[in-house]
Amino acid sequence: EAGIVERTTLRLNYSKLGFDITAFIGIYLEKSALYEKVLEKLKEIREITNIHYTTGNYSMFVKIHCRDTNHLKEVLHEKMQQVEGIERTETMISLEESLDRNLKLTD
Repeated sequence: EAGIVERTTLRLNYSKLGFDITAFIGIYLEKSALYEKVLEKLKEIREITNIHYTTGNYSMFVKIHCRDTNHLKEVLHEKMQQVEGIERTETMISLEESLDRNLKLTD
């Protein structure tokens, strides 16, 4: 009732599903006013699982899962970089996720 728990989710093992690459993409927009338009296009790319509107170097920061480096290249070149309003991207491949947890609210 308080709205604290918004949803429950399953944690998928993407590697067992054939998606061996997890990457984070920093996105530079041509101008920040294009955020909503770019957001709607990025939501259509099934490999993207998280999208954040950020401060700092990037306008947006996304998390994607791909089968391999060729699939990652395909998503970047044929999908993401074709979105009108994206100036350029910067990719960081995750070698290992060492921590994934909820915020501890009390000591």
